[in-house]
Amino acid sequence: MCICGNDLDFNECCGPVIEQKKAAQTPDELMRSRYSAYVLANGEYLVYSSAAQNRYMNDITLIEEFSNSVKWLGLNVLHVKIDSVEFKAYYRDNEGIKVLHEKSNFIKENGLWKYADGELYNSKIERNESCPCGSGKKYKKCCGK
Repeated sequence: MCICGNDLDFNECCGPVIEQKKAAQTPDELMRSRYSAYVLANGEYLVYSSAAQNRYMNDITLIEEFSNSVKWLGLNVLHVKIDSVEFKAYYRDNEGIKVLHEKSNFIKENGLWKYADGELYNSKIERNESCPCGSGKKYKKCCGK
């Protein structure tokens, strides 16, 4: 199973996209590869996969520091449209389990999909949803106690 949650092996899913051996064919594929890059703390790929107007080399270190300071727990893709993907990414930091809920927007640059920007939502983990820690219990009976 891939880091992004797909049934394919990482080397058949996000790996070739992150290694730039294969271009992401859809915004969903690019977003999933970007999530995997966060898990791997691959700041270079995250900057590379951003639209030119949002590509800042100084962000590489900040991205890697953040990614290494948390434990990524999983990705839940909510909605996929032609040029956007809404998702929830779960992670644990020193304060507990958090959720990053975003609608990411994508554009094509020189024939390649790139991350343009995102709209963050103020979300929390619902008590009755499965706990992101992977225990199989409801959040309220596990990490949400």
